[in-house]
This record gives sequence, C-alpha cells and structure tokens, in this order.
Amino acid sequence: MMGLGYALSEDISFKGGQLFTTNFHNYRVPRFSWLPEINVFLIKNDELAPQGGGEPPIVPVGGAMPMRYLMQSASGFSKCP
Repeated sequence: MMGLGYALSEDISFKGGQLFTTNFHNYRVPRFSWLPEINVFLIKNDELAPQGGGEPPIVPVGGAMPMRYLMQSASGFSKCP
C-alpha cells in the first residue's frame, strides 16, 4: 500500500520557494478503499532465521506501475510524470 501511494497519489509541492503541502489535509495518503485486492503469500522456511520485510520492497513499485501500464496499453511512453 505504501509503495502504491508513493507511485500514484502522494506528492509534496512547492510554490514560490515555499512548501505548499503543509499537512495531511493536502497530502493524499492512500486509503485501503482505493487499492486493488492484494494477495499475500507466506512461505514457511525453517532453515532461515526470521527476516524483516520493512520498507525496502516499496522502492520498485514506482517503476513497476508504468511498466504494467505499458504492458497493458502498448502506448510506448518512456517517462513518468
């Protein structure tokens, strides 16, 4: 969810050198109701010690979103906004 928010809706704006996005009233954090169904799979592996998931998996979402759009639409765009 966090990665989709970064890719689709979250934005910090500046206007005249001043920070325009000053609080959550004008910073669009995604809501669960906006998101598609997400399937989660847990894989048991007793050979590994517990591992953290954390935030690193959010990084590739920004690149994955336009790639998925490109695959679906064949529009040929090559730059993200």
